[in-house]
Order: sequence, then structure tokens, then C-alpha cells
Amino acid sequence: MVADGPGQDPAGEDARITSLEERIARAESVEKVRQGAVEQQADDGSRLGNRVLAELIGGLVGGALIGWVLDRLFGTSPWLLLAFLGLGIVAAFRNIIRLTTTKRPPE
Repeated sequence: MVADGPGQDPAGEDARITSLEERIARAESVEKVRQGAVEQQADDGSRLGNRVLAELIGGLVGGALIGWVLDRLFGTSPWLLLAFLGLGIVAAFRNIIRLTTTKRPPE
């Protein structure tokens, strides 16, 4: 039978192999840092900047879209578009001020 044939004996984990794997992992991480291949996480400043940009664009586009639709519906071209565009700008700046003036927890 094949199962009774000689084979490798199951051996316990060799400490030298474990040590070698740890040294290889450390060397790889040092090399990544040296080459600048370490992934950088987005910091709070770039996240806040993206959020401010999204609020600004969203307010402008949302106000213009609502105004345009209401102008088409009621035939008051361009007055509701201008009014809702102004409201969208005001709402966007209000949200931006809210975002930037919140107190952050101490690090």
C-alpha cells in the first residue's frame, strides 16, 4: 500500500526558519520605505479639502438644477434659476463654515 510507504516524518517547526522569515519580512519593509513604496494614508487635511470641494460643487449644482427645473415648469426663465443658484451658494458656504469650525479632539 502506498500509505504505508516511507515519507517525510512530520517535524516540529524549525526555529531557524521562523527567524529567517522574520528577518526577510523586516528587510522587505525597510526596502519598501527606502524606495518610497510605502502606501500613504490620506491625512485629515486632504479629506477635509475633498469634503469642502464636494460641498461647494454639490451646492452649486443642486441649486442650479432645482432652479432650472422650476423655471421650465413655471416658465419664469432665468429668475428661479438665479434664485436657487444663490440659495445653493449660501447653503454650500454655510456647510463649509460648519465643517471648518468644528473643534477637533486633541491628539
